[in-house]
Amino acid sequence: MELTQTAPQESFFKRLSWFDWLFAAFLIGGAGYALNLYSSYMNVYDKSILLAAVGVFSVLGWNWKPIRPLMIAVAVLSLFAISDYHGDLARANQAFFLKYLFASQSAIMWMSALFVMATLSYWISLASRSEFAARVGSGLSWAAILMGLVGMMVRWYESYLISPDVGHIPISNLYEVFILFSIITALLYLHYERLYNNRQLGAFVLPVISAAVGFLLWYAFDRQAQEIQPLVPALQSYWMKIHVPANFIGYGSFSLAAMVGIAYLLASKGILASRLPKLEVLDDVMYKSIAVGFGFFTVATILGSLWAAEAWGGYWSWDPKETWALIVWLNYAAWLHIRLVKGLRGPMLAWWAVVGLFVTLFAFLGVNMFLSGLHSYGTL
Repeated sequence: MELTQTAPQESFFKRLSWFDWLFAAFLIGGAGYALNLYSSYMNVYDKSILLAAVGVFSVLGWNWKPIRPLMIAVAVLSLFAISDYHGDLARANQAFFLKYLFASQSAIMWMSALFVMATLSYWISLASRSEFAARVGSGLSWAAILMGLVGMMVRWYESYLISPDVGHIPISNLYEVFILFSIITALLYLHYERLYNNRQLGAFVLPVISAAVGFLLWYAFDRQAQEIQPLVPALQSYWMKIHVPANFIGYGSFSLAAMVGIAYLLASKGILASRLPKLEVLDDVMYKSIAVGFGFFTVATILGSLWAAEAWGGYWSWDPKETWALIVWLNYAAWLHIRLVKGLRGPMLAWWAVVGLFVTLFAFLGVNMFLSGLHSYGTL
């Protein structure tokens, strides 16, 4: 018998192109530039997070090519905006490009408008079966993410222009984390859109982002929440820089899974079935979203406990926010257990994912509205 040998697979690093390495060099150069300018404002933890981010975003860019031009565009536009301030915050309302495009509030308003336009485009696509409208929806979503990230980067810089003591990463209050939630949820959706080569789910996922944008606009115009405020003492920690993003990758994933669950329930009843992906695909997107969200939410919960020990002297205090975070974790742990161990599929899990959104929404927003505790700095 003649044995055939298969050629060994090429290692991951050998598969990388010169442009992949150039992209990594771009990130390393950016980190070096940031350290050169702002190292005096950074402690050892900040510098460690920055260097770790270079590795994380390099690997992300190598495996998800569309994210690379996004990161480069965010860097270029953010640096352009920052340079246009000339160290004077008042230029946000004077310089043309800052006032109408790249000052933090202007960029965030553009993000909000673009997400609503993307939602409408996806709806038109679903109603008319127009692939062109779907592509427009994707393009508008990428543009919204770009403007949102530029707004966050510039807002970070603006906080230091107010005062070095005020300066902080913009993920410290409900206004800022709603921007973060919108960006993360859209990025997660666009990843699955490309992975499954199907844009029809945008009509279901983008409305939850538009709802977040609606809250964001109300919060800004009614409560003036866009004003940059100093951090309360408990938030003056390096833990915030990793706990909050991990938490909102979880929230974004759970929200996406719920909206896909709605699509699954409709398709299983024959509603829009010919315009949506197959039930197997919807089930797979729902599962992957919850699995990713559960992983990040678990990490966020552990990080939150470590942060609590540093800030309040104990890992767990049964604060309402902590209690509801545990309820969310148990809910999705049970969902994954039922699917992976019991092999359950179908409408029951879709309904569970939809109901899970309301559990998550209460943990995210309801606790801040109706309960008080150690996390009261996030109240409305």
